[in-house]
Amino acid sequence: MTSRPIRILLAEDQSMVREALAALLGLEPDIEVRVQVARGDEVLAAARAHDVNVALLDIEMPGMTGIEAAAALRAELPDLRIVILTTFGRPGYLRGAMEAGASAFLVKDAPAAQLAAAVRKVLQGERVIDPTLAAAALAEGANPLTDREREVLREAESGATNAELAARLHLSQGTVRNYLSTAIQKLAARNRAEAVRTAREKGWL
Repeated sequence: MTSRPIRILLAEDQSMVREALAALLGLEPDIEVRVQVARGDEVLAAARAHDVNVALLDIEMPGMTGIEAAAALRAELPDLRIVILTTFGRPGYLRGAMEAGASAFLVKDAPAAQLAAAVRKVLQGERVIDPTLAAAALAEGANPLTDREREVLREAESGATNAELAARLHLSQGTVRNYLSTAIQKLAARNRAEAVRTAREKGWL
């Protein structure tokens, strides 16, 4: 009697990349790509519906990021193993992925055999991290921004005024100014736009 294949959920918004990954993984005798989705906010429902045991999540998707989807999966389906795939080697993404419950963090253009091996390892309880990304994360250090500072910067990304930010976040304008000023200082930025850009580039938002 043969054992059941590893059942994969693949979430990737670019259809050509998703189909290529599915085709390559489908060549592995012990792996079955059971369901594919193109949006982060479709991940949890698809995982519930299709009895998967590993989720491969792109980090940047519409509706919800891969990190947000990972956190939702971990909360609802704690036995499901999560592999985050990224094109962007941003150190903050690695830290965020691990905090969200991912077991592996790999670059998207890794060889298919390496990805398949990572899938098998996470099912055995191992953690798999691309060594280049791990080294970059260690060199960069921890995210210096507090949760509130990140929240204010994310909202500021839209170009909202301090008054609009205060209304959205239920804070006083003075408090908003203080959070923005502190974030700008921590990121050695000249203004809020540069602070947002720097935080985005490092994967800290």
